[in-house]
Amino acid sequence: MSATPRRTLAIAAALTAVLGSAAPALAVGAPALVNAPMAVASHHLTAHGGTVNSTSSNWSGYSATGSKFTSVSASWVQPAASCNGDDTYSSFWVGLDGDGSNSVEQTGSEVDCSGGSPQYYSWYEMYPAYPVNFSNTVRPGDHFTASVTESGSGAFVLKLSDTTQGWSKTENKTLKNAALASAEVIAEAPSDSSGALPLTNFGKINFTSATANGQPIGNFSPDQITMASGGTTLASTSALSGGNAFSVTWKAEG
Repeated sequence: MSATPRRTLAIAAALTAVLGSAAPALAVGAPALVNAPMAVASHHLTAHGGTVNSTSSNWSGYSATGSKFTSVSASWVQPAASCNGDDTYSSFWVGLDGDGSNSVEQTGSEVDCSGGSPQYYSWYEMYPAYPVNFSNTVRPGDHFTASVTESGSGAFVLKLSDTTQGWSKTENKTLKNAALASAEVIAEAPSDSSGALPLTNFGKINFTSATANGQPIGNFSPDQITMASGGTTLASTSALSGGNAFSVTWKAEG
């Protein structure tokens, strides 16, 4: 089904103070959603001091750090949501920055549960600006390919293609002073002004062809991130296969 945007929603005062006139249109009674930087709960280190895995309250997937990153890409199949009547949220994306920096340049797809029904759609975001939704149809089982590239002087090209539905979007955006300090392929629990929201039961998502700077993301010894809150694992990330493929599995509601 084609989803109506759930990100262009009611504005919390805290987000309004940060984002000012960039705030979206209002819809009373629902949270203002963003895909936020990684909220780190813990890092687990090797004996040599290199991070091998992390725990986060809002991210699950892989994040490469320790270099300058100017491109990231991956493919995935849009998972179907299992909705139980609660309002829940989940997004799947590629991006630069956000792991240790306060901006994220990203694009991806989403499935939220609203009033017991799944809502599927896609978007791009130049955080801390609000995300912008695409109006194109998204259905479970759709095959997505996405990339974010920085071509110099803060110029970004964000591409998202749904090859099943036959549409593609290219956004050219500028963000000066972007850190370019990380590249990630992530399943996320979106946030409002209070923090990460309940995660939609998306079952399992498979990411393939995950690259950073044109190389398999595994070449950069990326963090393997588990999403957890209050001692409960929300989503787990598999080991990399071939250096560029992995899965994220929903575990439990928070």
